[in-house]
Amino acid sequence: MYERLTNCPLCESGLFINHMVVKDHSVSDESFSICKCSNCDFLFTNPRPSQKNIGQYYESKDYISHTDKSNNLVNLIYKQVRKITLQQKVNWITKYSEKKGRLLDYGCGTGHFLHHASTKGWEGIGYEPSEEATEIARGKFNLQLYPKLESLENEKKFDAITLFHVLEHVHDLRGTMKFLLQRLKKRGTLFLAVPNNASYDAALFKEHWAAMDVPRHLYHFTRPTMRKLAEEFDLRITAEEPMPFDSYYVSILSNNIKYNKKNLINSFLTGYKSNKLAKNNNNNYSSILFILKKK
Repeated sequence: MYERLTNCPLCESGLFINHMVVKDHSVSDESFSICKCSNCDFLFTNPRPSQKNIGQYYESKDYISHTDKSNNLVNLIYKQVRKITLQQKVNWITKYSEKKGRLLDYGCGTGHFLHHASTKGWEGIGYEPSEEATEIARGKFNLQLYPKLESLENEKKFDAITLFHVLEHVHDLRGTMKFLLQRLKKRGTLFLAVPNNASYDAALFKEHWAAMDVPRHLYHFTRPTMRKLAEEFDLRITAEEPMPFDSYYVSILSNNIKYNKKNLINSFLTGYKSNKLAKNNNNNYSSILFILKKK
């Protein structure tokens, strides 16, 4: 049921130490260890559920990226903010891509971003292993989706590949990166959005930081470890974009975990402070979109 890693998923070093213990507050109430690589400082959940068994840890009525439900206040807020961020994401991929062309949204969830991009001139294709999310996406938007990676091998290469809060979920980090780069055109653009474990709100909430989200989040990135990832795969980070709404959303969830209440005013203040400090501290935001190109 669980697998124990003997090497760092990023640099493959065999030297790492236990860093902290985090509880799964969403589904199982189990505790999971976070290890830190002694070579590259990468943080990863270890041991972790196997790919075969991870599905049960997504079985929550509150997991909105797979269910799209409005069953609580936090999900309602999320969906209102999503209306703004969908256009923002399309603006980013258009700004940093050579042209509007073929787009692969890897881990497209319920398909809202992919649909929005398709209405703005992109030829959108999605990959989503969750049957529930795929059913919603096809029913709402009639999108071209694949549930299995092998199916993408017959597709032409892409001008842009996006992973919005997805890379931290994939079991085979190195294999997935290699596969995606094979599907990306030589002058194509890779967009990776991940939570930033070195942000103010991460340091404030520590093991109660909602973006730890074990065991669904297998990796816990920082800006230095994302630069290491770029080096490992012969990529260059051409730009970074802050995702300021995430600090508010994550602070609401984190307060709920730590104090068992959402405390919206306090959460808003925490999110505001996190963004303000990030702006004055090398853009160290709660979540960051990294834009990468092949060297």
